[in-house]
Amino acid sequence: MSSPLFSAPRSVTTARLSLLPPSPEQLPDLIRLKADPRVFGWMLHGTRTPDRTREELEDDMEFWRVRGYGTWSVFLRESGAFLGICGLMERPDGRGVALRYALWPEVRGHGYAREAARAALEFGHAAGLERIIAIARAENTASRAVLADIGMREVGSYLYQGNLMLVHESLRPRTSV
Repeated sequence: MSSPLFSAPRSVTTARLSLLPPSPEQLPDLIRLKADPRVFGWMLHGTRTPDRTREELEDDMEFWRVRGYGTWSVFLRESGAFLGICGLMERPDGRGVALRYALWPEVRGHGYAREAARAALEFGHAAGLERIIAIARAENTASRAVLADIGMREVGSYLYQGNLMLVHESLRPRTSV
């Protein structure tokens, strides 16, 4: 078992966003988000049932406890509106720790995904993660643009259920001595 990088889940704030570690209070928002095909139709394993979302929330809280990083719920700081999720998770296919994000379509185009993804990537590298990947479908140009804008570079591809998946990576910046 890995030791936690931090002793407890940590919130992150950016200029416009609050990224909050998973908690039971977020379940109604997460159920709506993960059941929406416009949002989770792009994600690995697609949309979720309410029961599956509840299980994933419990898994996310445990992942934070064990690993010291994980997925946050993303809120606007000014209004408290729930925008979606962003964070770092161990990929089930063994490819490594991956950045993931999923925001409501209605809030896209304002740079929120970019802001949250950059914060999650910086958090992960500051926590000691040397390599963080992200996977995007080739046709998901918006997600690929976010990954490029935060400095991730395309390093490979593979087919998944007939879809071309592009692998991006970010390597922890080396500090000069």
